[in-house]
Amino acid sequence: APTVFLLMVNGQIESAQFPQFDDLYCKYCFVYGHDWAPTTGLEEGISQITSKNRDAQQALVWNFPIDITFKSTNPSGWPQIVVSVYGPDLFGNDVVRGYGAVHVPFTPGSHRRTIPMFVPESTSKLQKITSWLMGRHPEFTDP
Repeated sequence: APTVFLLMVNGQIESAQFPQFDDLYCKYCFVYGHDWAPTTGLEEGISQITSKNRDAQQALVWNFPIDITFKSTNPSGWPQIVVSVYGPDLFGNDVVRGYGAVHVPFTPGSHRRTIPMFVPESTSKLQKITSWLMGRHPEFTDP
């Protein structure tokens, strides 16, 4: 029988800096290789909507808990957490404000990660104008 090891992940998505936006929420999911399987916990989740702190940093604080255990026979395909942040546009539609991903730390202990966020953009001016008029901005559909 192949040797199995466990990877336990618990922590939180603490906060975000989106100076130009307010009233945001985040979603997370894990992506991992074919030898990996979750054994307990949630593979994905969605937070509450949060507003900016009124201090100088204007952080959006979620303190959104994460707790999951994986099992695997080898480290290939080590899990990553994918975070998506959404909020309202001028018309009140939920639109993506950022995507980001980071590998789960490889070593035991307490870790703090900062995830750079990005937003996909239309490839032409016509697509940009059309997406703005229709309220449909470019999004990824599957991490």
